[in-house]
Amino acid sequence: MPGRTVAGPVVSSAHLAAGASPALSEVEFGLILAGHGFHRWMVRCMAAAGRPGMSVTEILILHTVRHRDRPKRLADILLVLDIEDAHIASYAIRKLEEAGLVVTGRAGKEKLVAATEAGAALCAAYAEVRERLLARPLRAAGPGEAQLSAVAELLRGLSGFYDQAARAAATL
Repeated sequence: MPGRTVAGPVVSSAHLAAGASPALSEVEFGLILAGHGFHRWMVRCMAAAGRPGMSVTEILILHTVRHRDRPKRLADILLVLDIEDAHIASYAIRKLEEAGLVVTGRAGKEKLVAATEAGAALCAAYAEVRERLLARPLRAAGPGEAQLSAVAELLRGLSGFYDQAARAAATL
């Protein structure tokens, strides 16, 4: 339109958008917003499911140990959730155990974590709130399943690039 200024990319740091890939800066800003929004959502969804005050790490660990109803090794929890500091996960697991949502045990030297019945019930309540408040409205008005799967594939691929770049940066 004549006389109208076209906005540039939506980024959080213009000095980063001036490099080889301005679009990457747009993606990074989107990741920042999506990450914070997702964390807010998890905490509020868990509160609506009946357990206010849980941290994002606690929620992620509870869902991870509930997955397929099999105990998980601490090392696997760290790997799946990409948690570098084991003490962060250990603290969250201790809080979950004190709340009666998980139990811990040992298989040799390995620490195992499993969801209790109360933990499984809380995950089910979370899933119901998620279905009602997020999944159904998204299905009705948002991107379709194929598009969501494509976004998920792209995000997994990008995580590999960021991990590789982080390893390279650690050697500088």
